[in-house]
Amino acid sequence: MNPQWQAFLQDQGAVLEGGRVLHFGDPEAERRAARDDDVLVEISELSLIRARGADALGFLNGQLSNDLRLLDHSRSQLSSYNGPKGRMLAVFRVFRRGEDYLLQLPAALAEEILKRLRMYVMRSKVTLEIADHELQRIGISGPRAEQLVREAIGAAPADSDGCIARSEVTALRLPGPLPRFELIAPTPDAMTLWKRLASQVRRTGSPVWRWLDIQAGVPNVFPGTVEEFVPQMANLELLGGVDFKKGCYPGQEIVARMQYLGRLKQRMYRAQVQAPALPRPGDPLYAPALSEQSVGLIVDAQSAPEGGYDLLAVIQIISADGGGVRLGSLNGPLLVFRSLPYQVALPAA
Repeated sequence: MNPQWQAFLQDQGAVLEGGRVLHFGDPEAERRAARDDDVLVEISELSLIRARGADALGFLNGQLSNDLRLLDHSRSQLSSYNGPKGRMLAVFRVFRRGEDYLLQLPAALAEEILKRLRMYVMRSKVTLEIADHELQRIGISGPRAEQLVREAIGAAPADSDGCIARSEVTALRLPGPLPRFELIAPTPDAMTLWKRLASQVRRTGSPVWRWLDIQAGVPNVFPGTVEEFVPQMANLELLGGVDFKKGCYPGQEIVARMQYLGRLKQRMYRAQVQAPALPRPGDPLYAPALSEQSVGLIVDAQSAPEGGYDLLAVIQIISADGGGVRLGSLNGPLLVFRSLPYQVALPAA
């Protein structure tokens, strides 16, 4: 985290651990506010990889699952970066800022993914770097979020995945149970924005942003789930994160084969669980149908406003339909499935 930004947040009351803002003094109240009210979210838990240069578009389009040729300054898009077997190394939200392409992903993966991408630059005229020292990210969600963004920067994207730029600020509109936006700006501008918005809404830590992603059914890849899922297992094609008409990229043949010739055996579901501790990405799930063999993995989980944990999990469809999916073992806590905000069949209880 940028030291200047970190000092600013601490002056604002942030409680940090390992460069991550956990909360602003009352995590339970922050979670409750995120469910129904307007919240301001610090999201430095996410990192930005910046690609710039004459060949940036061509290079990235040869690496990612989506078609960046369709990406202009008015849209952002989800995309995956896959290994040769089609399994995801990372999920990015990609957007334009000036002539640059910015790829947002969990900070825990950023350095390793940057290193891997650089291996394939070869003679391409493109430079890749982490932009976190320069650009900060602020999230805002709630019934008045669009109005607050308009008042702060003069405009707001009207549709999900929309993107606008005003002066030094880039604003993204993201899916969520309530209107949700991300503002990207240089550190001094981010400080000004934060102060203005914090005077009107509750401040919250980065776990709230991950909880909002869970409610929206938006997957991420974390260190515990690297190369565990092909994009369709995590519903990425349902979220517009895979273009099946574009040219080659790592794992493209396997991703396309699953779409057109294969039978998808796993899907991502949203659920709630009453567990003694926070489930972690990659934690295994079990069901009677397969006895001792895991039937799925946690994608992400966060504390729920009403208690317990809300989560996303990739689960074998037959096991999800059969019910009785449990965390950690056949005797572990039972998952209670919840609907997603897009069309995926809800399994039996």
